[in-house]
Amino acid sequence: MLDIKRIREKEQEVRQGLLNRGADPALLDRVIALDRRRREILTQVESLKSERNTVSRELGILKQKGQDISDKQHSMRELGDRIAGLDREVRSIETELHEAMLLLPNVPHPSIPVGPDKTFNRVVRQVGEQRKFDFQPKTHVEIAERLGILDLRRAAKISGSGFPLFAGPGARLERALIQFMLDVHVREHGYTELWPPVIVNAKAMTGTGQLPKLAGEMYHIESDDLYLIPTAEVPVTNYFMDEIIERPLPIYLTAYSLCFRREAGAAGKETRGLIRVHQFDKVEMVKFTTPETSYEELESLVQNAEDILKRLGLTYRVLELCTGDISFSASKCYDIELWAPGQNDWLEVSSCSNFEDFQARRANIRFRDESGKPRFVHTLNGSGVACPRLVVAILENGQQADGSVVLPDALAPYMGGLTRLVPPSS
Repeated sequence: MLDIKRIREKEQEVRQGLLNRGADPALLDRVIALDRRRREILTQVESLKSERNTVSRELGILKQKGQDISDKQHSMRELGDRIAGLDREVRSIETELHEAMLLLPNVPHPSIPVGPDKTFNRVVRQVGEQRKFDFQPKTHVEIAERLGILDLRRAAKISGSGFPLFAGPGARLERALIQFMLDVHVREHGYTELWPPVIVNAKAMTGTGQLPKLAGEMYHIESDDLYLIPTAEVPVTNYFMDEIIERPLPIYLTAYSLCFRREAGAAGKETRGLIRVHQFDKVEMVKFTTPETSYEELESLVQNAEDILKRLGLTYRVLELCTGDISFSASKCYDIELWAPGQNDWLEVSSCSNFEDFQARRANIRFRDESGKPRFVHTLNGSGVACPRLVVAILENGQQADGSVVLPDALAPYMGGLTRLVPPSS
């Protein structure tokens, strides 16, 4: 949530930032109008209360003198009714203002590229070379089905499309990747591991910005008003909801979770296999920092995600997202994309964002500065990383002409020494 004081004092800056990201200016206009009306009424209320206090003192004096005060008492009751009516109006406006503020996206950081869509994203760097093949590379679906490690047909029979089912070495590969990533983040990057719930309440989803904007993409348990999480960012960020953090910043947290999303792209080649799915595994990184250090921490967050891909020997590139492509809550965001030769395309595997105090205001997460004054923290999160497209890249880059797949060396300790996936003998 944006700071209403920032909107009042730097309206043009906020307006231009929201226009740069394609937000409807009517949303900001409504917030400004409601805030102005609220403050006007509060001024009236304060004036009326001051008048009531004056009249109340006069009544006391007249009563002591034994004079008739019935007319003034009637006026006092009318004054009280006017104040009560205005108080009700203020509460109603405050509710409307809060709801309108929840619909306003974050203001993009001035350093990011300005543009309406992903074509304006900037490639920051590429690490590794795209592998050259002396045979026609296959897609991960063809590879996985030949290996017998992914059963999309039975998964669809059980749950419908978009819910993968790994089998045998495929299941072990998924588990190995999760453990490998958590070990790196905890042992070498300084994160504390959490094992969070995958069902959260509406307040938590609102705190990180999924609600109300993205309600249609979430799996909602209506009977209990609970939600399946789209990412561990939600429970991990809300770990400090409604708290003043009484420990030194920064704080690094990491967690594995299942993730659930209704939106899985339009029908087409992306919907078959692992590129767009409704349920997936992901390791998440979350940081709580001071406002002064959050952008330095964003760069190190990206490096933590990159480190995973470097250890796996995969080719990737880092993109700085433009104003029209960053998420609702983000002020600045980097995407990391893996090269997938079977798709002949780059696939996003991590998104690393600085939300500044946008989420902290919604979730009411604060810290004490050096003077002891409570301030809102800055929150950051990044995929560290998402498994589906990571598996895609491992299979498609490691494929051999005989149908086998050479696995990254870093996974050998987690795969019981297995270094290659081989098709079962016919």
